[in-house]
Amino acid sequence: NGLGAISKVPAAGWAQIAAYMAFCEVSQDQSPGTAAAAGDFGFKVLTSSDPAEKEKKLCAEIANGRLSMMAIIGMFFQDGLTGSAWGDWALYTASPLR
Repeated sequence: NGLGAISKVPAAGWAQIAAYMAFCEVSQDQSPGTAAAAGDFGFKVLTSSDPAEKEKKLCAEIANGRLSMMAIIGMFFQDGLTGSAWGDWALYTASPLR
């Protein structure tokens, strides 16, 4: 099942993920007043130099991020109840929705 995949990642894999996260956090000067403190790391390929366009794109990204968080939580919930993230709710006989 989907949640079972977490236990399949070896300890070295989790260490690699943590090391990369730490690298991303310390590789830029994020002290107050710098552009990096506001989340601007100078990568303009997907954003824009125009402040209005950048604000629009950032708001869309926040909305899409919230939607994806709700979707994955729904998949975790369904996986926990039915044993499959893509499971058939009809197989879950203890559902309060029946």
